[in-house]
Amino acid sequence: MNAQALIPEEHFIRREPYYEPVGNEIAIFEAAYANHLPVLLKGPTGCGKTRFMEYMAWRLQRPLITVSCHDDLTASDLVGRYLIKGGETVWVDGPLTRAVRVGGICYLDEIVEARKDAMVVIHPLADDRRTLPMEKLGQLLEATPEFCLAISYNPGYQSVLKDLKQSTRQRFVALEFDYPAAELEARIVANESGVEARLAEQLVKFARMTRNLKGSGLEEGASTRLLVHAGKLIAGGIEPVAACRSAVAQAVTDDADMLAAIQELSSSVF
Repeated sequence: MNAQALIPEEHFIRREPYYEPVGNEIAIFEAAYANHLPVLLKGPTGCGKTRFMEYMAWRLQRPLITVSCHDDLTASDLVGRYLIKGGETVWVDGPLTRAVRVGGICYLDEIVEARKDAMVVIHPLADDRRTLPMEKLGQLLEATPEFCLAISYNPGYQSVLKDLKQSTRQRFVALEFDYPAAELEARIVANESGVEARLAEQLVKFARMTRNLKGSGLEEGASTRLLVHAGKLIAGGIEPVAACRSAVAQAVTDDADMLAAIQELSSSVF
């Protein structure tokens, strides 16, 4: 059965996503893919990891199946389970199994949020075996040559209970992401939101001020994604200070003092 039959059309990236490389991440990913090596993306939220995966799926012409990991994500959620359909018990593949069967790219976003049994099931896929144990079926599914496993996490949110273990991370080629340089970030914000270059530069200046507050009341400063949101509000007719409050300040904190401080920052810029 071909990929089109197993994977919904929305998993195929038909149009080139907008992506601005910040280093040699494209070449490293392509080399890893060619050598059947799994890839780990690490970096702060909203810095472009997901967009990078969409771009690489388009570039490699492979379907992309993204799973947003969470506390309740189990191995069965990834591999599959038996379900009752029309009075019959049928096996339904999970997203990881579908990607393995058809040679797709399976991207497990924020992998440290998943349960331990979900983490363990990816280990045989992330080494030379490239196999997926399907215990409920009594099968060992071999990945096609085109299959790629990619995972991501935010090191800034690590804790003792939610850390990426060495037994997992040492199976992967790692790519570190961060917010782009100011000039490049402004170009991205302008392109994605539709605001003029001067406003995009001001948004980036504001964001870098908020990032300086990380560890001093903020867990994270304004991400590139939030700047794009603010830019879209501004392009839609909202005043910059109001746009920054709704799209940035309210998104990063609920603390009244921090909200006031961020509001002062945006007022000083705009």
